[in-house]
Amino acid sequence: MGFFEKLKQGLQKTKNSLVGSINSLLSGSEINDDFYDELEETLILSDIGAKTSEDLVSGLRQRVKEQKITTPDGVRDALKEMIRDMLGEDTPLDLSTVPSVILVIGVNGVGKTTAIGKLSHQLKSEGKKVLVAAADTFRAAAIDQLNVWTDRAGVDIIKHNEGSDPAAVVYDALDAAKSRKSDVVIIDTAGRLHNKQNLMSELAKISRIVHQKAEGCALEVLIALDATTGQNAVNQARAFNEAADITGIILTKLDSSAKGGIVISIANELKVPVKLISVGEKIDDLQPFAAQDFVDALFETGD
Repeated sequence: MGFFEKLKQGLQKTKNSLVGSINSLLSGSEINDDFYDELEETLILSDIGAKTSEDLVSGLRQRVKEQKITTPDGVRDALKEMIRDMLGEDTPLDLSTVPSVILVIGVNGVGKTTAIGKLSHQLKSEGKKVLVAAADTFRAAAIDQLNVWTDRAGVDIIKHNEGSDPAAVVYDALDAAKSRKSDVVIIDTAGRLHNKQNLMSELAKISRIVHQKAEGCALEVLIALDATTGQNAVNQARAFNEAADITGIILTKLDSSAKGGIVISIANELKVPVKLISVGEKIDDLQPFAAQDFVDALFETGD
């Protein structure tokens, strides 16, 4: 099965919820104020968020008026184009140096460790030599789980004992990456958010080590977000963005959620690109995000 087919399957719950509601609304409504009010409510209920829903409806009103759109198909096509524009340009990972460094952050339970395992597999399948740093040292389970995934992906891991200094793990991993001539270093981090000051200090310390030991290297700071949490994912990203300069988003569990519209809200409100999405549980189910494919899969008819 190609990835577009996986994407269609993964977005089925969102499609049924969001696009199904839009189609139902279009089939029985005139394009008037009541229609726009109901559309905004439908978008909000689909976890696109109040601000983004308002932006879409406001833009749609203007486009319908300017282009003299009168048919349901015309309104649907205009909304589809607006969502595509809102998602912005596709932004691939910056892996332009050897080594390149990917720092992965996010709260516990969002699928961060699994995403690292899948990303390791993806990069290795592209011929890259990958090294993973197990810098979430606060939970032995996190180190063990990451070890399982690196074994599955067939990539190296640098780990210390539970309770070790995370920055020391990163330091050793960057040293090892140079000696082993690794192409990419992926760093797992702790997901504790209950004490933001501690989190900020910890991420800042790791960031300093990265910049010292890998000066001039391409650096991605990716936050893993769980699609099933809807608007809470946007709030998590805002909180973490205060602690780290996020360059992109890994959206996990998209196949388990009817809240895939969160992608639109993230792009519009955070101005941080979604770079990777996970639409299944298999090791090859993490792929680069393609905005046009996302919109096509969401709005495709005749399944």
